[in-house]
Amino acid sequence: MKKIALTLLLASGLIFSAQQADAQIKLPPASSTQFILQDLGISQVSVVYQRPNMKGRTIFGDLVPYNQIWRTGANNATNITFQSDVKIEGQNLEAGTYALFTIPGKEEWTIIFNKNAKQWGAYTYDKADDVLRVKVKPRALTNPIETFTIAFEEVNDQNLKACLLWEKTKVSFLIEVDQKAEILASIDEAMQGEKKPYFQAAQYYYTHGLDIKKAAEWMVEADKGNTKAAHIKYWKSLILAKAGDKKGAIKAAEEGLKMAKSQNNGEYVKLNTQALEAAKK
Repeated sequence: MKKIALTLLLASGLIFSAQQADAQIKLPPASSTQFILQDLGISQVSVVYQRPNMKGRTIFGDLVPYNQIWRTGANNATNITFQSDVKIEGQNLEAGTYALFTIPGKEEWTIIFNKNAKQWGAYTYDKADDVLRVKVKPRALTNPIETFTIAFEEVNDQNLKACLLWEKTKVSFLIEVDQKAEILASIDEAMQGEKKPYFQAAQYYYTHGLDIKKAAEWMVEADKGNTKAAHIKYWKSLILAKAGDKKGAIKAAEEGLKMAKSQNNGEYVKLNTQALEAAKK
């Protein structure tokens, strides 16, 4: 009986030990992961990277040596994805996912787009896999950035700046898209359909300095039947004014202002007031 009890005790101990060995503890990563997604025109740019902290260390020129390849983050090589073809600092780069490497320097940084996106750090980096290299100037920051950060700034529908920030250094590079032909083709195609996008097409022509007479014609069509659309009246006023129809612009803004007031829509009360004042000049 004692032997049986001892056997059971040993067996339970072995099971407990095995369970301990298989158990996995949960710990926060030393460098957190961030995914950022940004619209750029009719496509998107995204970045996945790990974010190390300064932790009182000297970063550039020490932890991250000058004039050596850097993974531009921690752990896996930073990945950047372009849904459409782009220009980086004026140079062409095809749509796709790339490893984003850099070579930091005191006076100049090299930004590298490498086709081998699936790699750990820069240990297996091969210059032969580089698709594009551009050089940019770093800028000194007044206040230190504790956590390495990648951000998109100065965003519009044709370009943006991708920024790398850490310690007291900021590095930016310009990303541009040229989607005009594709957008105009989509407008032309949509205008052949039953439901024509008069309003959106007129807006695009107006904001991009295209055929303003055509934009005015489309906005007149967009306004038909929209008797309570203060925002359409506002845009109609802007477009007619630019097309030289001052009388029509004043009338549209007055109608839009009246609608906005009846709807207690403060935003378009303000905008139609501004459009009216501009049309009367």
